[in-house]
Amino acid sequence: MTAIIDYGAGNLTSVKLALQTLGVDALITSDPDRIMAAERIIFPGVGAAGAAMESLRKLGLQEILHTVTSRGTPFLGICLGTQIIFQHSAEDGGVDCLGLLQGQVIRFAPADRRDKVPQMGWNAVSFVREHPVLKGIADGTEFYFVHSYYPVPDDDAAIIGQTGYAGVDFAAVTGRENIAATQFHPEKSGRAGLQLLENFLRWKP
Repeated sequence: MTAIIDYGAGNLTSVKLALQTLGVDALITSDPDRIMAAERIIFPGVGAAGAAMESLRKLGLQEILHTVTSRGTPFLGICLGTQIIFQHSAEDGGVDCLGLLQGQVIRFAPADRRDKVPQMGWNAVSFVREHPVLKGIADGTEFYFVHSYYPVPDDDAAIIGQTGYAGVDFAAVTGRENIAATQFHPEKSGRAGLQLLENFLRWKP
């Protein structure tokens, strides 16, 4: 069973529908027991880091997510679900996050007024290294982004793919061991996004 973490954020249904297109009927849930029993976990989301972390605390999911990732369950973070797996986000005045990956999340500070924040649109992603979730996807493929903040891993080895916006080259795909995360929305990124999700469903870290 693939569990989609429900922590009160939007965009959960679109991820579920994308998986249904691939023939997988995933479960949207905030139930700790079901999450613990899941074979794979997807953590998508839109919204703010502060509200997301508060929701996770209230639901008792912080320790659950640490437990399932530490035991090797394949985990995919999407957009906000990518940002809160790092140690700290500058959003909402500064928020301590899950710390599944070492690093920070910071806000775009464009010098050019034409670079709007949030960024909303398609960016080509350059692959820094090979990874199973990128199998069959061409280097430089465009994916759809909607975000004001971006992750900065402490270790460059955690960067799988990168792109640029507002004068910054940033990590668009990050991960280590059984954790992978995309700052873009694969469920909104057409065939390439579906390929990435399918790769995740087949991934055996």
